[in-house]
Amino acid sequence: MITKRISTEQILANLKAKVDQRRPIMISSAGSGLVAKLLEKCGTDCVNTFSGARLRANGMGTMSMMWPILDSNRQTLDYTREDIMPAMAGQAFVCACLNANDPLKDMRMVLQECKDMGVNSVSNIGPSISYVDHDSEIYKVMTSAGITLQNEIDMLKLAREEMDMVSIGLGFTLEDSIAVCEQAKPHIFCYHAGTTKGGLKGYDSGLTIEQTAEQTEEAYAACRAVHPDVILIAHGAAMENPEDAQYMLDHTSGHGFWTGSSTERLPIERAVTQAATEFAELRFSK
Repeated sequence: MITKRISTEQILANLKAKVDQRRPIMISSAGSGLVAKLLEKCGTDCVNTFSGARLRANGMGTMSMMWPILDSNRQTLDYTREDIMPAMAGQAFVCACLNANDPLKDMRMVLQECKDMGVNSVSNIGPSISYVDHDSEIYKVMTSAGITLQNEIDMLKLAREEMDMVSIGLGFTLEDSIAVCEQAKPHIFCYHAGTTKGGLKGYDSGLTIEQTAEQTEEAYAACRAVHPDVILIAHGAAMENPEDAQYMLDHTSGHGFWTGSSTERLPIERAVTQAATEFAELRFSK
């Protein structure tokens, strides 16, 4: 088996072409090779891998990755290499979402491992300190212990400026979004409006799709002010289905969207539940 690879140059050319043609860029998370294969077949531009998606595939919530129950980077690297890359046909590129705050790993070596397996793109989502409420006690404790957004920014800068990789930045707050775009200058920035609602493990913060769009557009404007060339992507909160994503495209000035639960957890829950229920309801014919 020889894994198909897409160069950084080709990835950037493909992204630029879609932006120029006013075609939405689609980034999608995958916790298994089957999901990755189906996403690529359906036309996603990027399949991203991270520990939250892997845990989600095992029936846990995405936020499970925030607890010390696994080596986040090792899980991401292992399943990306063994499950995701062999499933890809070379039409979509793969982005590994990494934990830049891992104190036991030199991120230069981690990025090189990604490149060695054919992954030429990285993000700071897996997990990110930006997930944590900034006014919480745990945020203060974590940052005082050296778990900071700056480490994530430094990794994104290293990926883009020295390692010739496509960098995808992510932030949950306006403050973090500006910092990432201003300092790291990522090729793509995704504003994460919050955990996607719906299904067994979703979380409904009460944010409507209208509010999600307003919040996202505010972040877009702030990011463009410090990084005019950035490709802007929406994700999370009330963006649960294709109609929601269309609303985001129509009511924000971004270039596309990032689907996680929307094209993985939720459709799997629905399809398996329906099929299994139909089988379970069968009875012997008289």
